[in-house]
This record gives sequence, C-alpha cells and structure tokens, in this order.
Amino acid sequence: MVESSKKTKGKQKIEIKRIEDDNDRLVTFTKRRSGIFKKASEIVTLTGAEIGVIVFSPTGKTYSFGHPSIDAISNCFLGVNPEPNNNVNPFYKARRQARINELNERHQNLLGQLDNLKVRGKMFKEITKEKNTQDWWEAPIHEMNLKEVLEMGVKFEELSKFLLNKLNEKSLGGLEGPSSSFPPMNSRN
Repeated sequence: MVESSKKTKGKQKIEIKRIEDDNDRLVTFTKRRSGIFKKASEIVTLTGAEIGVIVFSPTGKTYSFGHPSIDAISNCFLGVNPEPNNNVNPFYKARRQARINELNERHQNLLGQLDNLKVRGKMFKEITKEKNTQDWWEAPIHEMNLKEVLEMGVKFEELSKFLLNKLNEKSLGGLEGPSSSFPPMNSRN
C-alpha cells in the first residue's frame, strides 16, 4: 500500500489577527494588495464601474488603483467638478466601439444568411410540392432488396462526406453565404 503524503499544507483558513513578524507582515501585505487590485480591475472589466482603491503599506508607502483614474474618482468622491477633458481613456473607448461595430457587422451578416436560407427553404418546398416522384432518401427500406439497401448506404455516406467537407469549408472560410451546389445523387432505379 502506497502512502500519499502532502508536501504542503495547501490552502488553509487562518485566524484573522495582526501578524507579529515584520517580514511576514510585509509579504502578506504585498500579496493581499495585489489581490485587491486584481479584484478591482476585474470589477471594472466586468461591469465598467468607476473604482478607486488607496492602500498605505506598513512602511508608510502609498499604493493606488483607479479607473478611469484615481484623481477622477477622488474628485467625484469629494464633490469637486471633474476636469473638462473627458478623454480620460480614449484607447478603451475606441477599442469598445470597434468591437461593437464588428459585432453589429457579424449580426447583419447572420441576418442576411438567415433570410437567404428562408428563401431557399421556400423554394425547396415549392419544388418538392411540384414533384410527385419519390427521392432516393424517402424510399421505403422494407420494399428494397439487399443490393438497393447497400446502394442507399453508399449514397448516405457520400452525402455525409460532402456535408462534412462543406462544414469544414465554411468554418475555415469564415462567415459566407450558403452554397447552392449539392452532390450528384441519382434517384432510385
């Protein structure tokens, strides 16, 4: 029997009290400060909130995180009028607008594809209504002999390969309109 022994204590709950050792306290401060700033950044990213965090180290050094800036947040908190320059973060605004434009373009493209598919579906229904003959995939299997069933299996495999190839082309080729070419399939003899 193999014994498994842990090399570390892992994540354990610690008692919240002042750390007496100066070096340990400084290391803990540094790690916790990084964690707090990371969480503040996540809040900004997820919600677009304006946030400010100011931390003083045990040695008296000041650290701050602010979005859009610590000055803008402190001015807002103190009731001071913000500076007239509203271009605090033009990079983020430009990037957000570019992403919105890209998503709108993709949305319009998908709507166009959907309309195209609806039209093709209507055309297909009209063609099949006019056609009284039975297609090869609709043939009753119980009325076929072994040779016909095997031929139908081969046709299904060909169709499957064709469709997989088309899907691969579409996924590699980006968002294009649906293709109108289909594999040559003969009706049942």
